[in-house]
Amino acid sequence: MSPVYPENALILAPLSGFTDAAYRGSARRCGCEYAFTEMVDAASLAYAAKRAEPMLLREEGEAFLGVQLEGAEPELFKIACERLNAFDFSLLDLNLGCPVPKVVKKGAGAALGRNPDLALKIFSVMARYSRFPLTAKLRIIDEQDPTPTLDLCRGLVELGAKALTIHGRTWEHFYTGEVHFEQIAAVREAFPEIPVIANGGVNSIETYEEMRRETGCSRVMLAQGAMGNPWLFRILKGGPDPSLAEWRQEVLAHVDGMIRLYGEETALVQARKIVHDYLKGRGFPGSARAAASGLTRRNQLAGFLASVEPVAPSTTRRIA
Repeated sequence: MSPVYPENALILAPLSGFTDAAYRGSARRCGCEYAFTEMVDAASLAYAAKRAEPMLLREEGEAFLGVQLEGAEPELFKIACERLNAFDFSLLDLNLGCPVPKVVKKGAGAALGRNPDLALKIFSVMARYSRFPLTAKLRIIDEQDPTPTLDLCRGLVELGAKALTIHGRTWEHFYTGEVHFEQIAAVREAFPEIPVIANGGVNSIETYEEMRRETGCSRVMLAQGAMGNPWLFRILKGGPDPSLAEWRQEVLAHVDGMIRLYGEETALVQARKIVHDYLKGRGFPGSARAAASGLTRRNQLAGFLASVEPVAPSTTRRIA
């Protein structure tokens, strides 16, 4: 067994603004075993550690919890790694794939993935100063030619990467468009000594099976497809879609977890995007989204969930 991920592992990606303890708790109730905190800015951890630290707390019962750093300044990674060493994580991952403008404009995320010399310099700093096993998550660099991606992966493996997660789209395509399975497969074939995790476009049993078949990877990371759909973890393991009653119960349980973290007023504001994701693709009326945007109290949410009903067949997600 890999010291990082076993065969057939399903992994919840680090999602900035989403994968807090409440979000992970929802996913874990639906079968997720491997999860990450939110993506952490190395500069924030270096300069404003007290503000960043609440994201780093591991809940009781989280057998596996990874943390991912993003940034582009090696000296800040040194400080961030030293600060992370005081916490309890299963591994530390380097983000080389985030395409969000506020990340790439500072040379981090997917932009760092296009700057291999700096990326490897930062990874070497992590290898020197972190006490955790190191991994990296990256996007393919060129849709036609796997060579640049393979070269970056080779450097990461030589510096001690214990696993690599490959998103099969380039930076320019964000989260839509063709996933280049052949490039993920090329990385898996080039580095059989470590787990290679496939990522990109998995939102159903059909896309999951296609990903595994076309890449040869048994390990898959879920991101956008699991947003508002924590049941995807159990569905991909052969389990059922949620009933309407279970859907209602889980949305409320998720927001209750946020209330425990942030207090009712702050949690309900932050939860609006979460509830919108739970509504998506399940046949609820458009008015439900507008109603969710006005929720300010937990009792309002409970009443909303008790009364809202699908009015059309589910499109991308089913309620059994």
